[in-house]
Amino acid sequence: MIGVGKMKQYANVLDRPLSKGKQEVSLSAFAFLFSELVQYNQTQVDNIAELERRLEDAGYAVGARVLELLCHREKGNRRETRLLGILSFIHSTVWKVLFGKVADSLEKGTEHEDEYMISEKELLVNRFISIPKDMGAFNCGAFVAGIVKGVLDNAGFPAVVTAHFVPVDGQQRPRTTILIKFAEEVLRREARLG
Repeated sequence: MIGVGKMKQYANVLDRPLSKGKQEVSLSAFAFLFSELVQYNQTQVDNIAELERRLEDAGYAVGARVLELLCHREKGNRRETRLLGILSFIHSTVWKVLFGKVADSLEKGTEHEDEYMISEKELLVNRFISIPKDMGAFNCGAFVAGIVKGVLDNAGFPAVVTAHFVPVDGQQRPRTTILIKFAEEVLRREARLG
């Protein structure tokens, strides 16, 4: 709009402040770009496990950058130091920035003390992907698992993060669960902090 308010004009994009800008990306543009990422990586590998690893690596870089940006914007350059704090941060803040809503659930594993699960009924990266029969259990959620791993590792919470399909009765598509298994050092630190 011309003549409304006194909006400062910046000659260079690097001179602009890191404030919240427009946060939405076209869903069709994202779906196209992600599809191209999957197709490109598919031509570079020989098996499904390697394809998922490459998607996870791509997601890891995104997660590292998302953590830096959100810590700057939302937390005044402070990071979470507690286990439940970082999980809640991922479940709510990170998920909302990336997918426009909070994740469906965050649960603690019942069998192992070091496992947590973030579940999503219809994960955005799996919504527009049709998997050929010969690719079996390929899960594009590996990209999101990489994002979560990138956030956790760079926040000082090393973990093994994997994506799994979990069948749900009465639904055609299974839900995606991001399984987080923390390193022993994280649990020891958490016990020490009390």
